[in-house]
Amino acid sequence: MPKVSIIMGIYNCSRCLPQAIDSILEQTFTDWELVLCDDGSKDNTYEVAKRYAEKYKGKIVLLKNEKNIRLAATLNKCLSVAKGMYIARMDADDKCKPERLEKEVEYLDKHKDVDCVGCGMIIFDENGERGIRLNIEHPTKDFLIHTTPFAHPTIMMRKKTYDDLGGYAASEKSLRCDDTDLWFRFYAAGYKGYNLQEPLYYYHESVSDFKKRTLKSALETFGVCIKGYKMLDYPLWKYIYAFKPVLSALVPNWIMFHYHNLLDNRQSKYKIKQ
Repeated sequence: MPKVSIIMGIYNCSRCLPQAIDSILEQTFTDWELVLCDDGSKDNTYEVAKRYAEKYKGKIVLLKNEKNIRLAATLNKCLSVAKGMYIARMDADDKCKPERLEKEVEYLDKHKDVDCVGCGMIIFDENGERGIRLNIEHPTKDFLIHTTPFAHPTIMMRKKTYDDLGGYAASEKSLRCDDTDLWFRFYAAGYKGYNLQEPLYYYHESVSDFKKRTLKSALETFGVCIKGYKMLDYPLWKYIYAFKPVLSALVPNWIMFHYHNLLDNRQSKYKIKQ
């Protein structure tokens, strides 16, 4: 049984998938399995993944959905076969630094009271690296009124924690915010997390990615937040923060892209000074 299972939903990503898988194969920590699930791709994503699975039998597990069931349900399918003591997330258009798994495993091994660990990210697009993005080191439930406490694709969580939470909520009401829903339930159950203050993950983000920010998805997030605020017993005055994703969705994509780019550049300069 591997110590770590990396779970990844793959969909129409044949061009970028090889670099994602290669970054796992190059990890300094080697006691892992990679569980891939193709979510009804219309390109040759499954064939690309199959070549890797056949070459690295025993290390790469490949699943396939007959039709597209979206990310949350696909990740739950990966979780159902994952054997690792720890579960790491990753997206198909991203990359990991070679030491990512090693450092996250080391942290969870040393801190038995922590249930989930994330890390910083290097933001990149087709033009190269744009900056560094770090999350707060010790996120608490109150941090959820501002943003998600962990960068979802960077996390490593104890399998027992995932099982206790019942995995992801594969609901039509949370298709674009399944991670936000997870964190509300995570903190409501009394779990604890930490963010390594080091960028160990390369996160792909371009202007086109911001086109996914629709008013429909913003309203879904609003609904998840209202439900989560009740779950965590937030005072009524904090409910105003639930409107943040709706207001954000009204801002043009290119403005949001440059706003995030500015924040990433500031964090990068701060990190260099440190």
